[in-house]
Amino acid sequence: MYKIAVIGDRESVFGFAALGFAVFGAEDPAEAAKLLDQLASGPYAVIYITEKWAQILEDRINRYRDRKLPAIILIPGVSGNTGRGGRAVHESVEKAVGSDILQNQK
Repeated sequence: MYKIAVIGDRESVFGFAALGFAVFGAEDPAEAAKLLDQLASGPYAVIYITEKWAQILEDRINRYRDRKLPAIILIPGVSGNTGRGGRAVHESVEKAVGSDILQNQK
C-alpha cells in the first residue's frame, strides 16, 4: 500500500500527522534533500513539500517529474503562499493535456 508524506519545517507540517500522513521536519537543505530522496525511493505515492524547500530543491525535484511515482506536490508553509504550488499544478496540467486549459486560473 502506498503512503503519503509531508516534508517541510516542523511548524508547517506538524498538523498533517493528524490526517495520518508521515511527517518529516527538515531544518536545513541537506536534510530536506536527503529526506526527499529516501521518501521517493520508498512506498510513498504522494510527497507534499513546502514551497520554501521546493524552491531550494528545485533541481532535485525535477529529477522525479518524469516518473510515475511519487507525485511531488508543493504546499504553502507557515511563512505564506508564494504561488509556486499553483504554478506547478498549472504546468503539470498543461504538460499532461497538451494545452493550456487553465488559462483563466493564472
